[in-house]
Amino acid sequence: MLLAIDAGNTNVVFALLEGGEVRARWRIATDPRRTADEYAVWLSQLLSLEGYDRADVTGVIIGTVVPRALHNLQVLSSKYFKTEAVIAGQGKAEWGFPLDVEEPQGLGADRALNMIAGHARHPGDLIIIDFGTATTFELVDYRGAYKGGIIAPGINLSLDALVTAAAKLPRIAITAPQSASVIGRNTVDQMHIGIYWGYVAMIEGLVARMKAEIGRPVKVIATGGLAVLFEKHTDVFDALEADLTIQGLAMLWERASK
Repeated sequence: MLLAIDAGNTNVVFALLEGGEVRARWRIATDPRRTADEYAVWLSQLLSLEGYDRADVTGVIIGTVVPRALHNLQVLSSKYFKTEAVIAGQGKAEWGFPLDVEEPQGLGADRALNMIAGHARHPGDLIIIDFGTATTFELVDYRGAYKGGIIAPGINLSLDALVTAAAKLPRIAITAPQSASVIGRNTVDQMHIGIYWGYVAMIEGLVARMKAEIGRPVKVIATGGLAVLFEKHTDVFDALEADLTIQGLAMLWERASK
């Protein structure tokens, strides 16, 4: 079994895969100070609850956009799973696709992994939208080359900034408004409309501009923890891939193993 670790800015996701299929998945808040021992205690208990043991894990791959978290995750792999972790983007696990942008070294691991899995699962030109701490838009051409994209504040960041800067506004949950009306009759409804429908409008507007610039048919793939929040209220997505980053890690592991 493969343990795939996706260390993001908000959460670290641990996924147990067998034959490319996700058998179990857990997440914990990202904290670069968390030690390998702390990870091991937490993860061992969760493995046991799902009927697995640490000895079942034969390989570990790590993708991270938080460099300070990497060392402790590597120690977790070597000390508790008795295997040296493969690091996504390094050595035999290089990305393996053209980076046709001005600053290829600035590409985050999560974005690269999404493109690897997206291109493998969907032919043709792709726009991959990942809803996480930031919302990213990636353009992958039909050959699998990265052509550029967009980085926008995630919806949680947008809400945090609004509530922090405006003393009288309450903190609200991020949910789809119950009504399709965009004219709010009270403060909370007005905030819901501004955050939610404003974000939908941003997604639809940016995708429309990208498609116009690309000038040929393109498929839109949504991924990330918050993707399901928008799926039912826009027709801009052609597919929803909840585990795209994890699948990218599994594909990269297979490539590196060979």
